[in-house]
Amino acid sequence: MTKLALPHDAYVFVGDGRKALFLRNEGDEKFANFVTEQVMADAENPATRDQGSDRPGRVGVGAARSAVESADWHDIEEHKFAQQAAAALERLVRERGVRALAIAAPARTLAELRKALHDEVKTHIVAEIDKDLTKMPVWDIEKHLIG
Repeated sequence: MTKLALPHDAYVFVGDGRKALFLRNEGDEKFANFVTEQVMADAENPATRDQGSDRPGRVGVGAARSAVESADWHDIEEHKFAQQAAAALERLVRERGVRALAIAAPARTLAELRKALHDEVKTHIVAEIDKDLTKMPVWDIEKHLIG
């Protein structure tokens, strides 16, 4: 992976559908120094098996009956979380005048964010990294992205 050159005050979003970190580069392109600006966490998103207690429903026409697929509540919550993160990124870009933004997330979360991000935010994205870095400490994220 090519290492990023993020300018002073560039932001890095690191998320995975349940947790998001908003980091700002206090350093410069050569000597990065990420600081945490905000943390979002979805503490109320247990596994789907723990969220649904009823059996899937059944539908039928006449004598023929078939099961209805049950909802994936965990997936629905991750989708909502991506929308909340996209809204937070939009506020960040507008309120703080962000000029450069890098996004690091697993492929599925990255896809959800792409759909939810406002066009204004998309114009400031300088890099998209298809990787889950949320479990890493900030200094390790910095080392992983900048080198």
